[in-house]
Amino acid sequence: MYATALPIAAYRAAIALGEPFRSANGHDPDQRSADLVREALGLLGDDPAAVRAGLRPGAADRLDDAAARRLLRAVLTVREPGPLPGGTARVLDALLSGERLARGTTDAASLPTLRDTLPSTAYRAADRTALWRGDITTLGADAVVNAANSALLGCFAPVHPCVDNAIHAAAGPRLRADCHTIMTRQGTPEPTGTAKITRGYHLPARYVLHTVGPIVDGPLRPQHDRALAASYRACLDLATEVDGLRTVAFCGIGTGVFGYPKKPAARTALDTVADWLDAHPGRLDRVIFNVYADEDHAAYTHALTEGGPSR
Repeated sequence: MYATALPIAAYRAAIALGEPFRSANGHDPDQRSADLVREALGLLGDDPAAVRAGLRPGAADRLDDAAARRLLRAVLTVREPGPLPGGTARVLDALLSGERLARGTTDAASLPTLRDTLPSTAYRAADRTALWRGDITTLGADAVVNAANSALLGCFAPVHPCVDNAIHAAAGPRLRADCHTIMTRQGTPEPTGTAKITRGYHLPARYVLHTVGPIVDGPLRPQHDRALAASYRACLDLATEVDGLRTVAFCGIGTGVFGYPKKPAARTALDTVADWLDAHPGRLDRVIFNVYADEDHAAYTHALTEGGPSR
C-alpha cells in the first residue's frame, strides 16, 4: 500500500548509527553562550546561508545577545547540508551542549504511566504508556519521534513553530547531514507511513525517529487514518531494530501544519500503539505521548476518558 523506503541496513553504517555521539567540544562553564554565538556567526559569515538569513559583515556586533542567537538559528535553519567552515563544529558543540544543560532533561523512565495519572481509564496499554506535556527536545527518552516532511531534511523556515524545526535546532546541523546521507542513498522522497532513524546528537534522546504523516487538506478520510497508523507502526517497528532502545516518545504526528484533526489523531495514536504493544510483549518499556499545547492535551484526555479508545 505504501511505497518502499530504504531499510535501516542500507544506511546504518553510513551515518555511524551504532557509535555513541561525542561532540568536538563539550560545554565549558567559563565560556559565555553569547560569546560562542558571536564566534559562530563570525565563522559562518561567508557561508551562502548567512546572506539568505540576513547576516551582513558586522551585523552581529549591532545586535543584542538574544537577537544574535536568533540570527544564528536562522542561518543554521536555512543552511543546506554540507561541511561547516573550519572550527564551526567545535563552537556549535560547545554552545549546544551548554544550552542542553540549561534547558534541563526530563527522564522518560521516571514519568508516571497512564494507569497512575488516569486510574479510571479503560485504555488497555495504560500501564505501558505515559502522557507527558512538555518540550520534546528536553525529554530523555531512548528515541523521540519527529514529524518530518517528505524531503526529510528538516524545516528550512527560520521562525516556523513546527516540531521538525525545534528538533533540528536543538540537535544541531549533524542531524540534517545524516538525513541528507540517508535521502541521497534512497534517491526518492520519503513515503508517507514509513520511518528512518538517526542519532539525536545534542538532544537528550539518543535517537530520532523521522516519519512522514498524512497531509489532511479537506475532510478526514479512512486513508488518512490508515496512513497515520502506518507512521506509528513504522516508528515502533524500526525502534526494535536498534539494540538497547526501550523508550519511545511520540510527538503529535500530522496534527500541526499537516492538518490532521487532533481528536481523531489522538485516538488513532492510542489504538495503534496499544495494538503494537500487545503484538510485541516486553519489547519496549514505555511509550510516551508527548503534547505541548492545551488543545493537544485535551484531545488525548478526551480519548482516554470520554472518548474511550478501543479495548
